[in-house]
Amino acid sequence: MTPEKRKLIEESFNRSETLKFYNASLIESKTGFISIKIPKQSLMTRKHGMFNGATISSLVDVSSGYAAVSNYEDDCYVVTVELKVNFLNAALGDNLLSKSYVVKGGKKICVIRTEIFTVNDDLTNEKHVATSLVTMMRIK
Repeated sequence: MTPEKRKLIEESFNRSETLKFYNASLIESKTGFISIKIPKQSLMTRKHGMFNGATISSLVDVSSGYAAVSNYEDDCYVVTVELKVNFLNAALGDNLLSKSYVVKGGKKICVIRTEIFTVNDDLTNEKHVATSLVTMMRIK
């Protein structure tokens, strides 16, 4: 990834009202891969303190979108075509961590696999809580 592309992604990330609301951090960005961390907030949890599915699905969508954008050399915009999430384990932990990998990037369509983990603040003790397959379409 070029420094210019990384800067575009970081600036977009920092402008996002949703990511500000979630207090999200961009952990890693490289061509075809994005990782984002979201700390637990009470509005994101269910009765016993586990992250709710809406928060996990939102993280999948955002992280997959940035992974798709990272796959293209120029500045672009993508939209979600399809999003499937499998919840594997109760999402109990201090933070959610996404790891989004481009599986196949074409001219218009990009397929991304996103794995979601719960982690401690120092990104240790990963517990795999969800896996997903997302299709994004480049519109610009």
